[in-house]
Amino acid sequence: MSERYDIAIIGSGPAGLEAAINAKIRNKNVIIFGNKDFSPKLIKAPKINNYLGFYNISGKELKNQFENHIKNMNINIVEERIDAVYAMGEYFALMVNQKMYEATSVILATGIEYGKPIKGEEEFLGKGVGYCATCDAPLYKGKIVAIIGYNKEAEHEANYVSELASTVYYIPMYKGDLELNSNIHIINGIPKEIVGEDRVTKLILNSEIIETDGVFVLKDSISPSQLVPGLEMENGHIKVDRSMRTNIRRCYAAGDCVGKPYQYMKAAGEGQIAGLTAVDEL
Repeated sequence: MSERYDIAIIGSGPAGLEAAINAKIRNKNVIIFGNKDFSPKLIKAPKINNYLGFYNISGKELKNQFENHIKNMNINIVEERIDAVYAMGEYFALMVNQKMYEATSVILATGIEYGKPIKGEEEFLGKGVGYCATCDAPLYKGKIVAIIGYNKEAEHEANYVSELASTVYYIPMYKGDLELNSNIHIINGIPKEIVGEDRVTKLILNSEIIETDGVFVLKDSISPSQLVPGLEMENGHIKVDRSMRTNIRRCYAAGDCVGKPYQYMKAAGEGQIAGLTAVDEL
């Protein structure tokens, strides 16, 4: 049986880190999923003037302060992307590729999904559209797969799929050198629509049409409603109460994913509330 954590936190921006800090202070067994840069938005910020105590600081400088803080508290970031969260009654199952983590409570601090879904993406989710290529690759053995990659990590997933599928098309949505297996077809274009009948049959780009059995959309994060089945949304954000509770018992949310304003100070405050509420209700 795998270790069951008291609290699992998804997201390593200010909301997720603040939740982790407060839970750790109260001696809870916490795991936090994210990346070493914490938040892509944070490290790109040229100047921040509204974070109390850190006037005229750059995003990178604030990130370094965050790093020193959690390092001194022995909080480590697990660099894995959670693909799905399932409420199992007494605990939550968090899926990562072929692995599973268990936690009594979950705090969602995933930030905001800025990109709109491709036309047909939500309609064909589970019918040829997926968000984890390594999870579903065995289903496409000997078949045709199109992968829309938004980051370098997507290349590793594409390489794995290419060992099983008959044909793999890779559509990079970013610039830079690609490290892909030689049998992968690289297509430069903008995905416009995913079409089919009962299942996906084609991916329409601005430059051409690809016949395919499946489409993987590999982004940094997926929308919370797709990540956590049954999660209640409101105006594109996770619906929470003043204590950061969602409609699912022992599932909380904080930061940009719960609504505007999208500011670090507000996110950190909500992360603190979510962490304290989760601790109180364990």
